[in-house]
Amino acid sequence: MVSKSAYIKLVEASTVQEITLDDVKSKLDHYIEMTKKTGQQLAWSYGDVSFPYTLIEKEEGKGRWFYLKGNDPKLYKYIMFGVGTEEIETDGETKQQHYIQIALPDDSTHGDVGKANEFCKFLAKEFKGELHLFNQRIMYFYPRK
Repeated sequence: MVSKSAYIKLVEASTVQEITLDDVKSKLDHYIEMTKKTGQQLAWSYGDVSFPYTLIEKEEGKGRWFYLKGNDPKLYKYIMFGVGTEEIETDGETKQQHYIQIALPDDSTHGDVGKANEFCKFLAKEFKGELHLFNQRIMYFYPRK
């Protein structure tokens, strides 16, 4: 059962207007590579600490969602990622807005919440999106006038 969700909404100023699950996985792979390189520079296995999950994609969620399963169940359990669209009305016309949903199950640990917030901010920054956090606050990662 999902208890909390955060959303990264793609707006006109975002780097892309449409998103696929492969795009999200690609950005997470980039995150993993960045943290591994940081660890190499520090001579420390920072990559294992900064991304303590294994990516799992089930057949029934192919192309729609995947989840990260914690490598240490005491500290990290699950974080789910999905993509979708919603209809929004701007200037009197209806448009499709793409978004990334990050969900935490009911039994999430504090570690999961912290990492989910970190991944949300990273993805929102990469895509220059509008981040609707788990606590209902909004962060803007795109240029605003």
